[in-house]
Amino acid sequence: MAVAAYLNPGAELGTAVELARTAERLGYDSVWVTHGLGRDSFLVLAAYGAATSRIGLGNGVVPIYPRHPVAMAQEALTLNELTANRFRLGIGVSHAASMQDMLGLRIVEPLAAMREYVTVLRGALGEGTDFTGRHYRARWAMAVPKRPAAPPIYLAALSAKMLELAGEIADGVLLNWIPPEAVPASIERLSAGAGKAGRTLDGFEIASFVRTCVTDDAAAARETLARDVTGYATVDVYASFFRTAGYADEVAAVGAAWSAGDRSGAVARISPRMLDGLGVVGDEAFCRTRIAEFAASGLTQPVIVPFAPPGADRGALLRTLRTFP
Repeated sequence: MAVAAYLNPGAELGTAVELARTAERLGYDSVWVTHGLGRDSFLVLAAYGAATSRIGLGNGVVPIYPRHPVAMAQEALTLNELTANRFRLGIGVSHAASMQDMLGLRIVEPLAAMREYVTVLRGALGEGTDFTGRHYRARWAMAVPKRPAAPPIYLAALSAKMLELAGEIADGVLLNWIPPEAVPASIERLSAGAGKAGRTLDGFEIASFVRTCVTDDAAAARETLARDVTGYATVDVYASFFRTAGYADEVAAVGAAWSAGDRSGAVARISPRMLDGLGVVGDEAFCRTRIAEFAASGLTQPVIVPFAPPGADRGALLRTLRTFP
């Protein structure tokens, strides 16, 4: 089981760089960062890469709509060259709250847009691209004496159709907030997509971000986890996914409380069953066993997302990191 770590910088980038060094010393396969409301993921990974020598580096995930696929290819090729081919490129369509509400960008035909995006991206990562489609046009090739190696492309996927597309056109998939019991159904959709391309899932990476807290104070950690889950359960695309994963009652209750302006009440509607399915909280032995269950469900790489209640010091995150791999 290859275990990765998700190390998104908080207040201090330097602290996160030290955690990346620690993850490499501990033997983690790779470290991942987000690209949402915080720092630029490519630059953060460049800092992690400069501080390490072996560990893989991935962004999970960069939204496609703010970046033309040629610009994405330039960044990816440059970072992969800079880090001696340790980079993995994670991309996704994101969702309306981030793209439309925050950035004023429309999410139009996401499946078709993603298919065209990856077509242009693969060309730009390779010999060059000459493509005219409904969503993208590009005629471009990297003009350097020696083209850097292309990194693998991972797609973020929740829905059945996006999972099938990932299996068809990508090198791996990034899952999120998924209980182990729902992983086999996702793999079925990935396999169906791979079959369309005349291939299997051999060598295909199936990674999932798993919020994990190794602690002696499970109650405080579970309260933190419940707040995090609530934030996602009020986003349409995740609410739909949680319903299909078996949490329809919780999503309905959270939505009703949230719509009524009862934020604390919404958090209280996240059931213990939902917390147990989506996160991992407990002592070292319990957390190791639970992550092994995630891996046994069909993941090729659980990505540990260490978290701690507000006010906890760096030692709380280190305790979780040191429990794995």
